[in-house]
Formats: sequence, C-alpha cells, structure tokens
Amino acid sequence: MRVAFKRELQINWVSAIADFLLAGMVIGPLAAPFLAASGSWLLGVIANIIYFMGVHVCPQPDMGLDLAPPHIMAVCMRCYGTVSGLLITRLLYGVTGGKGFYWLSQYGWNGVALAIVLMMAYPVELAAQVLGWWDFNNYLVTPFGLITGLAWGLFTMPILHGQSDRA
Repeated sequence: MRVAFKRELQINWVSAIADFLLAGMVIGPLAAPFLAASGSWLLGVIANIIYFMGVHVCPQPDMGLDLAPPHIMAVCMRCYGTVSGLLITRLLYGVTGGKGFYWLSQYGWNGVALAIVLMMAYPVELAAQVLGWWDFNNYLVTPFGLITGLAWGLFTMPILHGQSDRA
C-alpha cells in the first residue's frame, strides 16, 4: 500500500496583498527620483506612476527629500514616517507572531480608541503647520508620521496578518 503525503500550502491572501502594498509604499517613494533621473523612457514612465500616486496620497508631496537632484521623493517625510512606522510594526509582527501587550486590536474598542488618539499625531502636526505655528521641517514632521504609522500598525497588523483557523 502506497501512502502519499501531501502538504497543502495555504496562503493568507489578505496578508500577502498587504505585504505587497507595504513593499510598494516603502520602495516606491525612494525609487521614484532615481527612476526619473535614469534617462530611460520606461523607468521614467514608472517614476511618473509613482509620483502620480504620491500626489494623491500626500498633502505636501513637493516637500519630499531631494534624493536625485532635481528629482525628489514621491512623498514628504511625514508620509514616509507613517510608512516607516507600518514597516516597523510589520517586522515586529513577524518576530512576535502577534504575541505581546502592545498589539492594540486585542483590547477591542479601548484599543481602537488608543489607536485613533495616537493616529491623530499626523493630522494635528499638519494642522499646526497650516495654522502657522511652525514651518515644515523634515526633522519635525517625520516623528509625527512615525507615531501615526506605529499606531496604525500596532492596531492593524494582527488583523491583516493573523493566522486563519487551520485544522
């Protein structure tokens, strides 16, 4: 009698898609200026797509860092700080498997409330800048974006990347 052992590969598609999108958000804004500066028509088209997305998600894309003069990052450092916070929490989730007191989704509505309060760092800083309380400064805006990204990630990573029920 022959017994065939078959290991079934189960893919958490939500997790895979979220990781793909996060990779694009991490790499795209950094790559865009170099792609635009390459002189290649095809790479220029890809850079234009990234810049188009940056203009539609970032309130101040013209404040991006000058990485390949005269081409700047596709988003400002406030937005890239947010993306960095998401990346940090994704890496943390990969290491901890969602075990730890800091994953906010385990606290239900209290976790939602805390995440919302922390996520307000980005819009509060932007509002302070718009109201003239201070000028745009990369060293100032990046931590506000980072706090927002960490809060968002600490709430959503267990939801996006949690293991589905497997028997």
